[in-house]
Amino acid sequence: MKSYWILSYYSYTDLIDPHQEVKNHKDFFKSRDIKSRVYISEQGINGQLSASISHAEEYMEWLKAKQPFKDIAFKIHPFDEHVFPRTTVKYRKQLVGYDMTADLSKGGEHISPKKWRELLESDKDLLHLDVRNSFEWDIGHFKEAERAPCQTSRDFAKFADDLANREGAKEKPVMMSCTGGIRCEIFSAVLKEKGFKNVFQLDGGMINYGLEEDGEHWLGKLFVFDDRMAVPLNEKSATVIGKCYHCNCPIDDYYNCANMDCNFLFLSCSDCIKRLEGCCSTQCQNAPRLRPVSEQNPNKPFRKKYHYDSSL
Repeated sequence: MKSYWILSYYSYTDLIDPHQEVKNHKDFFKSRDIKSRVYISEQGINGQLSASISHAEEYMEWLKAKQPFKDIAFKIHPFDEHVFPRTTVKYRKQLVGYDMTADLSKGGEHISPKKWRELLESDKDLLHLDVRNSFEWDIGHFKEAERAPCQTSRDFAKFADDLANREGAKEKPVMMSCTGGIRCEIFSAVLKEKGFKNVFQLDGGMINYGLEEDGEHWLGKLFVFDDRMAVPLNEKSATVIGKCYHCNCPIDDYYNCANMDCNFLFLSCSDCIKRLEGCCSTQCQNAPRLRPVSEQNPNKPFRKKYHYDSSL
């Protein structure tokens, strides 16, 4: 019996006083068994949290009772422990750091996971885009999707320009997906402004697709931004497709480079991690500030430097 729920949710909506909403969230979380990574801005909210089931239910009811968030949708995964190290609620100017502006009301059409699967199984000539960062693609993706050549969200501006200049691309229906859906809200609107007419985004993202369509047409696992880091969409698709950054053997264990001034996220087998003492390169292996390898378990993101550096 799983005793925790992991919630993933977002809402683009106008907030007059996001700083007050940050305070309200902190006050609500203070007396409850909740750990989180929640960002709030004038644009709305982007949240992930883990909580005891009763407190997760209380939070969903509390948030939906607020007029701006009355229609917010939650993706729920049962789990047996917290997946965040602490409770974080912060103000952010941008919910997603694209550094691009677009009219979100003119974004792509949301289509259900069922309709998405039907399109994947059709004979239509589609442009199927995975708009996550490259390192997320490495351990899992839709079989038919095109990998975006982007290391960070800010790289998508150039990718959008390249797509707009691709011969015949604007005439094709565009299918677009990301982890939970929020990145597609912006990127689909950007493509629409660049002249793409038929743009569809997967409602609720890949997480929702796994919940509703059992991960059909998916290879590998799904990268998630919490302590789990890699989760199967279903047991059938949980094959290992990732490759070790050093020796290219099949692996889906993520590590952050043990060099605290690098922190590069990469896939590695245990032999290479031991050989390079948790680092992504021999150069980093000789860096002055290294996290202890014994502290760095696979599929656990690195902790802030003050956890390791007693001089700070």
